Amino acid sequence: MAGGKESARQKMINIMYLVLLAMLALNVSDTILNAFKNLNDSLATSTSNINGSVSQLFSTFENTKLKDEPVRAKPIYEQAKKAQAISKDLYDYIEGLKQKFITAGQGYDKETGDLVERANLDIATGIMINQKEGEKLKAKINETREKLINLLDPKERLSLTFSLEAKDPANAVEGKKDWEEINFGEGTPLTAAMTILTKIQADTKNAESDVVKKIFGKMDQAVVTLDQFAAVAVAPTSYVLQGQPYTAEVFLTAYDSQANPTITVGGSSLQVKDGKGTYSVNTGSEGVFTWVGTVRVKKADGTFQDYHTPEQKYQVARPSAVVSPDKMNVFYIGVPNPVSVSAPGIPKENLRVSMTGGRISGANGKYIVNVSSAGAAKVNVSAEINGKIQNIGTSDFRIKRIPDPKAKFAGKTGGSMSSVSAKAQNAIFAILDNFDFDAKFNVTRFNLVIAKPRADVAIYSTTGNSLSAQMRAAMASVTPGTRVIFDNIVAVGPDGTPRQLDGMVFPLN
Repeated sequence: MAGGKESARQKMINIMYLVLLAMLALNVSDTILNAFKNLNDSLATSTSNINGSVSQLFSTFENTKLKDEPVRAKPIYEQAKKAQAISKDLYDYIEGLKQKFITAGQGYDKETGDLVERANLDIATGIMINQKEGEKLKAKINETREKLINLLDPKERLSLTFSLEAKDPANAVEGKKDWEEINFGEGTPLTAAMTILTKIQADTKNAESDVVKKIFGKMDQAVVTLDQFAAVAVAPTSYVLQGQPYTAEVFLTAYDSQANPTITVGGSSLQVKDGKGTYSVNTGSEGVFTWVGTVRVKKADGTFQDYHTPEQKYQVARPSAVVSPDKMNVFYIGVPNPVSVSAPGIPKENLRVSMTGGRISGANGKYIVNVSSAGAAKVNVSAEINGKIQNIGTSDFRIKRIPDPKAKFAGKTGGSMSSVSAKAQNAIFAILDNFDFDAKFNVTRFNLVIAKPRADVAIYSTTGNSLSAQMRAAMASVTPGTRVIFDNIVAVGPDGTPRQLDGMVFPLN
């Protein structure tokens, strides 16, 4: 029912949400879990800022319109209070779900600041899917959306921009057809589910803010008295990458378009247009930063009144790339090594990946590394941010040869064997056990030694892995008590280097 162009704040939150969902497809490493924690904290801070702005709207309305024009303003004020109550009902409901997560997740770890069981893949699914809480939440979200929309006139609904909605996808996503399965289904870490709930709370506060602004906007035709206004600051996001600008708007909730106020931050004046000042500062170092905006307005008697915004906080994080081998923590010579690359807050298509010590190919977060000699390698990740290429991380890897395989005869590496079983074999093999890659070794030569009781030792040599005709003839005559020995076994694997394998001894019975 709602359309129109989304606000900058909502676009940023939606981008962060899409990044979060994309991360769920990756191996859940501590780096990714920490990224979820940072996103959750950022969303919570942004939600707090929005909540402060909405409170400022009510305070301004109460101190101006409700006092000056109580007959006209009271119905509008009560309508806005309904929107606030509807929003609070959903917000508090989600807080209750979070408390269930906290209890099931054994509370918070003092060292990480995150849930003790943050990597647990069963808790969120158990609560939200098995206990049907996800289905209830979806209904609650859509019910809240309809209640908020119905507070406005049909014309006002057309320009709504909030994204508070829980819709099942038109097409299945990785086999999941329901909204609750996509957000809280199998494979969702507890910290990710907690971040999704925080994102929905942010959407709830955005929706409340949009509806309250439109309701209070019905008083716009009233005469404005500037000396009774309060200042408001709204930032699109409080989470930015180092090197990106942090931007926020400082403005009056209502203003005289013929007389722009003077707006300053830290003593520096901002450019003001239509009563709004834009505060932009470079982010050269990481950390949490605070600022306060001052709005100076000329009153009817010629004097000036200063209004101060609530303290605003924003977090600057160091850009960090996540590079995780899909198989092991090293690169192996002679086989393709799958690698996943991602960076929190940056679309995969904006990543640029290169390396030293080998060759890397691929795109959109999935790459293949090929290496040819033992040593070390570096994977370098950069990204296109605001039209510029910026280095965001380097990861070191070891390059190793594939481990030596084991020579096997009749599936064994040695030990007693029946003479009947030995006679039935015609080849030896080089087997690489317990190795995740598809690496095959071929035996290129070996010696066969047959030591019969009270007889001279016979030695035979051949190339390849099959017993020669002489070897098969000798094996056909073995009897219990004979010792069959394979030595000087050489095999070649994917890296092309010969490997001298351990010999095998088989006493026959």
